[in-house]
Amino acid sequence: MSTKSEKKLLHYTGKAISIYNMIQKNDRVLVCLSGGKDSFALATILRLLQLRAKGKFEVHVLAIDQGIVGWNQAEIESWLKENNFAFTILKTNIFEIVKAKENTKHSYCVLCSRLRRGHIYTFAKKHGYNKIALGHHRDDLIASLLMSIFYNGLIGSMPPKLITNDKKLIVIRPLAYCQEADISRYALEQKFPLTAKGICGAKENKTRKQVQELIQTLGKGNPKIPANILHSLSNVHPSQLMDPKLCNFKNLEESLS
Repeated sequence: MSTKSEKKLLHYTGKAISIYNMIQKNDRVLVCLSGGKDSFALATILRLLQLRAKGKFEVHVLAIDQGIVGWNQAEIESWLKENNFAFTILKTNIFEIVKAKENTKHSYCVLCSRLRRGHIYTFAKKHGYNKIALGHHRDDLIASLLMSIFYNGLIGSMPPKLITNDKKLIVIRPLAYCQEADISRYALEQKFPLTAKGICGAKENKTRKQVQELIQTLGKGNPKIPANILHSLSNVHPSQLMDPKLCNFKNLEESLS
């Protein structure tokens, strides 16, 4: 029987898929499983939606073994088999490569992400998957927006759907409307075999945590703030910003009647 958390995640995932036309008939969707609660929830919810759609699209789970201490392949593999997933576990040396950069000026979080993405894209293209599903949720999207503003001086975030630079694949984020709190509750209910998925102490993770704490603090004073930040990503008013590429400020006088 579905729990309240599962019903809520199914609703908001279905909403995101519908609004952004993320999945169509005959799509072959590669779901990336990192070992964290978000990717486990994504795989489970997409599997349920696939069953509801009577198999009109394919779901295949790709679990990336990055060589991190704490990665429990046996438990993950057992869970995937018990839940009837088609899956592949891909062994890599990502952690070894990234740790070698730890004492340099390079951002090893960025490097880790790039290496992981390279493995995922290569696997997808080699095996004929046209969609790649990532487990980023609502709170990731709004934190990314504020991080882009605070630390990069640009307005940007994680789009719910994008095409890769080589125009070969579509990346989707079906959990874009789902709250992390609901995913956390669902993970406890489902007893997902959570495992290590990152490098503790990474600067970017600390920065993201600080931004998330800021959002949570603001949300305590006004619960609508997180939802409003998310809504702003789909409610852009170029004329109210300062980008001359989006608004012809120099010749605005020509618009006078």
